[in-house]
Amino acid sequence: MSSLVITMAIIGGITLLVLLAYLNQLAENNKRKKSRLKADLAERYRRIADLNEQFAGQFMSPELKLLLCRLQLQFAERILEVDKQDSVYLTMAAELRKLIALGQDIPVRNAPFHVTDDAKATQVRAQLEALHGQVGKLAQSGMLPVDEAKGWAKEIRHMLVQLYVDLYSNQAKQALQQQQTGHARLALERGVQFLQKQADTARYQATLAQFQKQLERVNAMLVSAQAPTDDANSELNEGLKSMEDDGDWKKKALYD
Repeated sequence: MSSLVITMAIIGGITLLVLLAYLNQLAENNKRKKSRLKADLAERYRRIADLNEQFAGQFMSPELKLLLCRLQLQFAERILEVDKQDSVYLTMAAELRKLIALGQDIPVRNAPFHVTDDAKATQVRAQLEALHGQVGKLAQSGMLPVDEAKGWAKEIRHMLVQLYVDLYSNQAKQALQQQQTGHARLALERGVQFLQKQADTARYQATLAQFQKQLERVNAMLVSAQAPTDDANSELNEGLKSMEDDGDWKKKALYD
C-alpha cells in the first residue's frame, strides 16, 4: 500500500471522526433544545391549570372555564409535538377535549372566595392580574385571537370592579352586624369613591346609587346614635335589612 493511500485513509478516518462528533453535538443540542421547550410549555400549562382550578368561584363562568380549558389543551398539544410519548399529557389532552365538547354545560366547581378584608381582596386581585397577563401573552404569541383577548381584558376589568364592590359591601354589612356604624360608613365611602373613579360610569351608575343610598342610611344612624337604645337598635336592624335587600339587588345587577 502506497504512502498516498495510507495518508488518504488517515485523513478520511479523521474526517469521519470529526463528522461523527459534530453530528453527536447537533443531536445533543437538539435534545437540550427540546427539553428546554418542553419545560417552558409545561410551566405555561401549569400556570393556566392553576388559574382554572383555583380561580375564585364567584368570577368563574362557563365561558371562562372553556377558555382556560382551550388554552390548557393548546399547551398540552404543543408539548406532545415535542414529546409524542408523554402519557401524562396524552391523558390530560383527552380529558380536556371531553370537557370542551360539553360547551356551556361544562361543570364549574370552583369554590367562591368570600372577600371580607383587603388581604383577601389582594389574593383575588392577584388571580385577576395573572389571568390578564396570560391573556396578553397568548394574544402576542398568536394562541388567542386579538379581538377575543380584548374582550376578555374588558371582562377582567369588570371582574376587578365586582371584587371591590363585594369587598366594600361585605365590610359595611359586617361592621353593622358588629354595631360598628363608623366602620360601615368608612367602607361605604370607599365604595362610593371607587365607583366614581371608574371610566365606564354608566355601567356602574345603578350600583353607585345603591352605595350612596346605603351611605345615607348609615349617616342617619350615626346622627341618631344619641337616641334611646331601643330607637338605636331599631335603626341598626333597619340598616342591616336594607343592606341585605340591596345586596340581593346588587348581585342580580352585577352577575346576571
